[in-house]
Amino acid sequence: MTEAPPADELFYQRAIRRIYLHMLWISIAGSLAAAWHAGWATALGFLIGAAVSVINFRWLHHLADSLEPAADRPRKGLKLLLPLRYVLLGLAGYVIVRYFKVNILAALVGLFVAVAAVLVEILYELVYART
Repeated sequence: MTEAPPADELFYQRAIRRIYLHMLWISIAGSLAAAWHAGWATALGFLIGAAVSVINFRWLHHLADSLEPAADRPRKGLKLLLPLRYVLLGLAGYVIVRYFKVNILAALVGLFVAVAAVLVEILYELVYART
């Protein structure tokens, strides 16, 4: 029989799960709004930026999990990718502008999806806090 996680651990697991859901809904809503307002190129740019934002959040989440004393050692691939994420972000931005011909401003706005999701989670916790 597996042991139930402590209450704090369960709280953080639920919060992270909600943040991922917030990122999904913000990405969908943002790309639909961009498509309606400015067309498919802007929507695609926002969606690409949002995808990069989610990937970066996931990498940071895995890094934070690996810092836990009881956690397994981080994978070597993760160790390599974390310092190179800004290089990968720059290369992705170059490819977006050069080959896809999408709106770079929309892609930059999409990079803030993780930030927006964390802010939504903060508001959620403030509204539904049990003290």
